[in-house]
Amino acid sequence: MGQALIQCAALDPELELVGTVDVGDQVEEAIRAADVIIDFSFYDATRSIAEAAAREEKPIVIGTTGHSEEDVKAIRALSQTIPMVWASNYSTGVNTLFWLTRKATEILGENFDLEVVEMHHRHKQDAPSGTAATLAEILAEVRNLQLKEAIRHGREGIVGARTNSEIGMHSMRGGDVVGDHTVIYANHGERLELTHKASSRDTFANGALRAAKWATSQNPGLYSMQDVLGLAD
Repeated sequence: MGQALIQCAALDPELELVGTVDVGDQVEEAIRAADVIIDFSFYDATRSIAEAAAREEKPIVIGTTGHSEEDVKAIRALSQTIPMVWASNYSTGVNTLFWLTRKATEILGENFDLEVVEMHHRHKQDAPSGTAATLAEILAEVRNLQLKEAIRHGREGIVGARTNSEIGMHSMRGGDVVGDHTVIYANHGERLELTHKASSRDTFANGALRAAKWATSQNPGLYSMQDVLGLAD
């Protein structure tokens, strides 16, 4: 993603890349030189990067996933100081999928069984993906379910019949798959599937750059890509 961001930023005449940071580098100098920070690093690095951005009062766009609950809480608190766009996926298509998932769940009601299936490249370290987790959160919110109680990660053995309150989650890994996500609504006699498939990381990079430009004109607060695209309710 870092390379994709660098390449896509170079093609945008509105942007100037003033610094990059890799493992072991000091972030403060790059942050001071920038108008906005984009973090696609690793879950154990985001907190310190966000804290440095807050000290310099610079907006930040976060695309990293897999954080602990403690880190999530601490990072989100920094949005009281700076504009923060934090999304599990910056693709315009995926954010349309989020919107469609909410609407479809509202329309279909409680008689449809809910399953989420995602596939990524063999090197992805967290599961489920942040995008799949967001989809599950949307399903749980609309159905008024407690996600921790409703989520069912795969099935093995004699697990019994599926309950109406389950949200199935299935993660597959292999090859060089950039990212596939499907939400399945299954009922007697019919099934609806909403699917997004990404074939290039440029999709995510361009979305994150769009969010970065948007964030520079916002007040401190916690925003999502839905806000950037004008899809938030």
